[in-house]
Amino acid sequence: MAMRVIRRLPETLINRIAAGEVVERPASALKELVENAIDAGADHVHVRLSEGGLAMIEVTDDGCGMRPDEIELALERHATSKLPDEAIELVETLGFRGEALPSIASVARVTIESRPHGAPDGWKRVVDNGALAAEGPAALSPGTRVRVEHLFEKIPARRKFLRSPRSEWAAASDVVRRLAMARPDIGFTLEHDGRRALKVMGGETLEVRVAQLVARELAGNSVEVDLVRGDYHLSGVAGLPTYNRGVADHQYLFVNGRPVKDRLLIGAVRGAYADMLARDRHAVLALFLQVPASEVDVNVHPAKSEVRFRDPALVRGMVVSGLRHALASGDQRSAQAPSASAMAAWQAEPIAPLPSATVTQGNIFSQQWHPEQRVSEVGVAWRGYEQSIMAPPSARAEVATEPVVEAARHPLGVARGQVSNTYIVAEAEDGLVIVDQHAAHERLVLERLRAAGAGQGTAPSQALLIPEVVELEETACDRLEESAGKLAEFGLMLERFGTNAVLVRAIPAALVKGDPAKLVADVADDLAQNGDALLLGEKLDLVLATMACHGSVRAGRTLSVAEMNALLREMEVTPRSGQCNHGRPTWVKLAHGDIEKLFGRK
Repeated sequence: MAMRVIRRLPETLINRIAAGEVVERPASALKELVENAIDAGADHVHVRLSEGGLAMIEVTDDGCGMRPDEIELALERHATSKLPDEAIELVETLGFRGEALPSIASVARVTIESRPHGAPDGWKRVVDNGALAAEGPAALSPGTRVRVEHLFEKIPARRKFLRSPRSEWAAASDVVRRLAMARPDIGFTLEHDGRRALKVMGGETLEVRVAQLVARELAGNSVEVDLVRGDYHLSGVAGLPTYNRGVADHQYLFVNGRPVKDRLLIGAVRGAYADMLARDRHAVLALFLQVPASEVDVNVHPAKSEVRFRDPALVRGMVVSGLRHALASGDQRSAQAPSASAMAAWQAEPIAPLPSATVTQGNIFSQQWHPEQRVSEVGVAWRGYEQSIMAPPSARAEVATEPVVEAARHPLGVARGQVSNTYIVAEAEDGLVIVDQHAAHERLVLERLRAAGAGQGTAPSQALLIPEVVELEETACDRLEESAGKLAEFGLMLERFGTNAVLVRAIPAALVKGDPAKLVADVADDLAQNGDALLLGEKLDLVLATMACHGSVRAGRTLSVAEMNALLREMEVTPRSGQCNHGRPTWVKLAHGDIEKLFGRK
């Protein structure tokens, strides 16, 4: 077999190999350019795209700008101004590798124009697929403009793997939205094929910026997250469980201002919403985590979309507790506005003609009423109807055994009746409240069960008469052994049993009818994926939710006024009572304005 000679690769080939890691598609190149603009101290970033970025990407900023010699150096590999020393573990900027610009310039035609503040004019440098094409003076305002044209045009093997312009545009738009969300102090403008797709002004609050970029209705269906533990700070906006989506593409996670897609954070979000969302629904949120630069490693992947924390348990705990506390502070809130189709069903419909027998009796408004007419002549005192024409009301209200409570004293009002033995109708100070009695009581029972378990310090467990041996891979057993103390808090008692097995001595009491082997295998898989036993807590929550469902007030049961009011009062003091255990709203409100619209008063 002939020996192969080790040789140095040409610089152009090195750049193209690096481009394969950094520049996967137009959105990847756009991300690097916008991050450079942000790191340059820009107050406004203007992005123009053509054909989803396949034909052209242009990013203009009003940042610090570059001198001609700096432009030339910026196009060389591993040249950057963002690492003043060799402390790569203390990176505070979005970029730091010095690979993006030369990598992009090796697979496209790149034009860089820049002018520092205070300089009389600017300078332009054009590089076409790694070769210098032109350079010279340029006229532009202080700042930098980078144009990338015909990405991968001379590399057909890479070009054919790109998707359609529409798909590439969707990915590029998502990149800009995420970066704009991370920096509400900076203005962003995005244009696609001459059409303005996005414009946000700088200096906005975080809540306003998130609502602008995610969905306008999020502002009224979310809670603020704010939790500080030492040097760690978690903030953001979390959508109410009843405001959810079918896919998880509206979960925006940031670490030190950097958009990330981290499995640990995604798993923590899933755990926080575990008992408040159906399995096929996903929360809508934007979370911003600030940690000391020395406590997070951003140099995990060239695209910098993954991070590694020095203390993952602390970070996970912050996300779960921060979200749960914020959602609990939102207490009874839910996505309260009835759907448009439901509101349309309230519109007045034509009234069917009365039977002929009734019409012959005459119309109430045709009677001649005189003030001197005696009560005996009409049989009863005037109460808004006449017995010969309209039947008197047949339903009766319960006899009040105590003074009627004023609606103004309670957020959910006071009960006025029950519809179909399923829905409680209550009058609040600002409108009409309709409560699903089963869904509401289901949440109340779940919170009682959880509170009872929390008060004991550890979840109750059931010892197995004969401990069960579960065989697993050695690495899975190692993870379970390391997390044995944490698992014991959930009621799962494990011991190491040789190299490839664990011994199950007790399982959570709520899972006593389950399969211990399957439970341990699932927990081991969850440890491998998320680094902690989130799944066990979710399983317990799921079992408690099932128990709560079967132990709560069923639809179809007649409630007394006292029972209805007692349910409303408990909802007002119970966390997360705005939605049931499956993520559906427990109550909706028709504001006075909505009711007036139904009757044409507004």
